[in-house]
Amino acid sequence: MTYCVAMRLNAGLVFLSDSRTNAGMDQISTFRKMTVYEKAGERVLVLLSAGNLAITQAVKQLLGSETIEGSDGEPCTIWTAKSLFDVARIVGSAVRKVHARDAEALKKHGIDFNCSLIIGGQIKGETMRLFNVYAAGNFVEAGIDGVCYFQIGESKYGKPVIDRVVTPVTPLQEAAKCALISMDSTLKSNLSVGLPLDLMVYDADALQVDQLINIDETNAYFRMIRNSWGQRLRQVFDSIPDPTWDGQQPDLSTNASATQPQAMNPLSKITAPNG
Repeated sequence: MTYCVAMRLNAGLVFLSDSRTNAGMDQISTFRKMTVYEKAGERVLVLLSAGNLAITQAVKQLLGSETIEGSDGEPCTIWTAKSLFDVARIVGSAVRKVHARDAEALKKHGIDFNCSLIIGGQIKGETMRLFNVYAAGNFVEAGIDGVCYFQIGESKYGKPVIDRVVTPVTPLQEAAKCALISMDSTLKSNLSVGLPLDLMVYDADALQVDQLINIDETNAYFRMIRNSWGQRLRQVFDSIPDPTWDGQQPDLSTNASATQPQAMNPLSKITAPNG
């Protein structure tokens, strides 16, 4: 299991991944889930991977040489594609090739073809783009209908804070902070996600990677997040009044003439067999 998150913002892109891989209760290994492809001044591409490690590694091995017909009708690779859409198609094509080669054999051993990928970045002449590629090789793009981030892997623990904080206009460093808090929430609740982390923060139109940070247990900023986030949550929790059940209800109406919903009858208890 793993946890990866990527955000597409007006100011740039944020990518964060953990590095824990489990092959059983007593086999815990560290493998990087982030791969960065850069041709400075021309393109920056970032791939995040989750799922079966053998599958995702096989996909990444194919990416360097995988060729498709680009949107302009010319053959292209991830290094020559003129759009991120074509790059996402190349990733999807690689996934389908690995599926065609390995899925049947995996099925015979009771193993599902489990593979999730995020590909994003910027190619010169095009705006930043971010795609989530599924195990079937199909994909969706962030920025449609207000969705500005993707998660793969163990996503449920880190989702609430992102939903409450991040929007397309969120500043880059604030979004990076939110991603790290999201990761800390996941680390706290799921032992299958673990340090070290890889964080990449990309400024729009830079066309080169300036902030690529490896975060382990010695990182002072992440230690501060781990120590303070839980304490601050507890302070907010303690500041909220406890519920009272004495029948008194606050006046919630803003319009005295507004139609109020009919209250439900109190829950009845069953006090005898067949009662």
